Amino acid sequence: MPAEASAAARTLWHLTEPLHAVSYFDETCRGLGKAIGLKGFWMGYFAARTAPLGAVPAARATELLSLFAPAMTARALPAAWDVVHPERVLDARARCAAGALRAADPAIEASVAKVAPALRAMADAAPRTARPLFAANQALCDRADPVEDLWQLATTLREFRGDAHLSVLADHGLDGCEALVLAVACGIVPEDPMRDGRGWTEEEWAAATARLCLRGLVDAEGTVTALGAAERAEIEQHTDDLAARLLRPLTTARTEQLLRDLKPVTHRVLAAKLLPFPNPIGLPAPPASSRHTDGRNAGRRALD
Repeated sequence: MPAEASAAARTLWHLTEPLHAVSYFDETCRGLGKAIGLKGFWMGYFAARTAPLGAVPAARATELLSLFAPAMTARALPAAWDVVHPERVLDARARCAAGALRAADPAIEASVAKVAPALRAMADAAPRTARPLFAANQALCDRADPVEDLWQLATTLREFRGDAHLSVLADHGLDGCEALVLAVACGIVPEDPMRDGRGWTEEEWAAATARLCLRGLVDAEGTVTALGAAERAEIEQHTDDLAARLLRPLTTARTEQLLRDLKPVTHRVLAAKLLPFPNPIGLPAPPASSRHTDGRNAGRRALD
């Protein structure tokens, strides 16, 4: 895989992930579960992430979202489907996310025409085989509302990358808890939100740390070793390589234009300060050397 394509795939993730992630951090979106009759954020989260595949059971959801403890998934599913049909969840999540994007960037509809065609070309051309969350979300693109459609396209592409990432973790012999322990040790994500927020007990976390220690990836205190840092860097690189498959329908010039067109949209979403840094999705803080300097974003770090 050419280094340029892998680097472009990572930049694409940096620019599209904030568009998708408003559904996790916007207050109205966080209340979506309760708004549709579910018990709270996490039941709403599991319902929304898996609804594209229909009323999946807990075991299937655990396979699809393997960084979560099985017990946590089982607290939400299949109970959510006794309350709400997946189709209702799909409509509610798209409307809520579009509302959050419009609030963050009132001019976002003007940007849709610039970026949506290239995003759609990637989503349409990417292979569905062995990419379950991507395939299910791909079928939902082409929503009537343009901002809902933009969010769905960004979501579809991030699920492609997510499916690839889980495959890479499995190839490296890491289960969900081990993958999180290593990511925490490398400083990619903070520990408390990942252990508690993903449902792992202190005992399970300690056991995963011990297994990584035996492999030489962390030391007895859970501090990453040189071998562990190299392993994690290889995981990220392999994920980028697989995600670069998305760019095949685009010429180099069209890819560069898409990234340029996405930047101001992402800048404005980040300026709304919905996304915390560090965050549990592993999105890195925008580089300090790149700053959006219009009146709304002065001093706000923006994506390169």
